[in-house]
Amino acid sequence: MSDKRYKIIYEDEALIVIDKPSGMLTIPTPKKESNTLSSLINRELDERGIGINAYPCHRLDRDTSGLIIYAKGKSMQGVMMEEFRTRNVKKVYTAFVQGALKNDSDTIRIDIYDRNKRREETAVTKYRVVARKKGFTVVEVEPVTGRTNQIRIHFKEIGHPLVGERIYAFRRDFELKFRRTALHAGFISFLHPVTKERMQFISPLPADMDKLSRSK
Repeated sequence: MSDKRYKIIYEDEALIVIDKPSGMLTIPTPKKESNTLSSLINRELDERGIGINAYPCHRLDRDTSGLIIYAKGKSMQGVMMEEFRTRNVKKVYTAFVQGALKNDSDTIRIDIYDRNKRREETAVTKYRVVARKKGFTVVEVEPVTGRTNQIRIHFKEIGHPLVGERIYAFRRDFELKFRRTALHAGFISFLHPVTKERMQFISPLPADMDKLSRSK
């Protein structure tokens, strides 16, 4: 059977909404890993006798846990990706950031360099402080734009990298350690591509982040 560390929280003839665990890739890297979320969910569909392939409509980092939408078939994927492109999908993340943020809410507007396009791209992230802990701040984050690694880059740029950050900050520079980047995709809302009904889903904070939030 397929690796069931992931959880399907909604499925119909057009879409699958999955709660992805931290540590799982969405799609293979050039190393061609086999146990990615995409390969596992398609293996499960095969086992269930469903002949159509599922394709991710967006991506989550390996470290990031939470909600991700898959479309059944390429045409449905195209419809959903257009919804993302036109900003009709709302995503809210919970992040733990190093230190104490000055403002209880703010909008970060810092352009991000796109290596593929070889140019700076506009990037906008809204955040709201949920709790202030010893050594870190819990924030709700809404990326207005969808640049690669936008949340991680933006909080690094304002001097408060995510707890557990390894790429955009040096962990040795911070007393607080965590085994992964403390980022969870906890809410997503979108119009269903077929029924046009407004759909929304919530994923509770995973055990590792919940434990850290309660320990301080």
